[in-house]
Amino acid sequence: MSHAHALRAPAPPFQPATTLSVNDLAERLRETGLVSVDRLVLRSSVTAFADRIMRVTAHRDSDARDGLTTIYDTRRDTQQAGYGGFTSSELAPHTERSGIPRPPRLMLLVCAYPAATGGECLLTDGRAVHADLAAHHPDALDLLSTRHTAFFGGGDGHASQVFTPRAEGRVSLRLRLDALARWSPLVEPHLPALRAAIQRHQLTLPLQAGQGYLLDNSRWLHARTSYTGDRLMWRALGEPLPQLTPLPTGFRPAPRTPDRAPEETAS
Repeated sequence: MSHAHALRAPAPPFQPATTLSVNDLAERLRETGLVSVDRLVLRSSVTAFADRIMRVTAHRDSDARDGLTTIYDTRRDTQQAGYGGFTSSELAPHTERSGIPRPPRLMLLVCAYPAATGGECLLTDGRAVHADLAAHHPDALDLLSTRHTAFFGGGDGHASQVFTPRAEGRVSLRLRLDALARWSPLVEPHLPALRAAIQRHQLTLPLQAGQGYLLDNSRWLHARTSYTGDRLMWRALGEPLPQLTPLPTGFRPAPRTPDRAPEETAS
């Protein structure tokens, strides 16, 4: 088995959100950073689930009533940078709110109405990408971990780097790959290797009504395929409540293995 395939984790099975205790959720987030849930068919049930685990934070696109963001094709934001989520176009892998000093730790995304075609969620574990680069492109990993080699966001964005060392040997991830990402000339030649590693470890997660996922935004990247139809999602962003802690930031890097060429995988 190739190094790339060995790091690819299967998408976790969907479980009814009401059957998962806070302790269950905390354990899964600490272990893998990702939980798949279902039976959240009403907006109120999404809000209730989010309120069990996070302090929902308001932002530019959230509803003042409950803090959720309704994501759909508005048919008016097609050319505006930073509003790609409100179109039917594909979205590149990214960290939610990468352009602020401290992105939210948790993101909950739930399907209210699926697309007619397309619209699959694409998820990538930063730990797998980090290990892939460490094995096959160590120079790229070193530069992508160098302070202030990227700038994410508009004029009020944030200077950062893709991988940031944290306490106790952990690493956190921050990324965007759209028009609001600017790079040091030293890093730009290594972006193809980064993109390829992300694609190799990408999980496809089609969502039906009531299904969704909860992820650690300091570890996982999320993306989306283009779609047709009236796809509608509800999203909550926030910080973990005390009962979910301790929730260490990011991931503990995988042990380094001998260099082997990564295999291409179907996408």
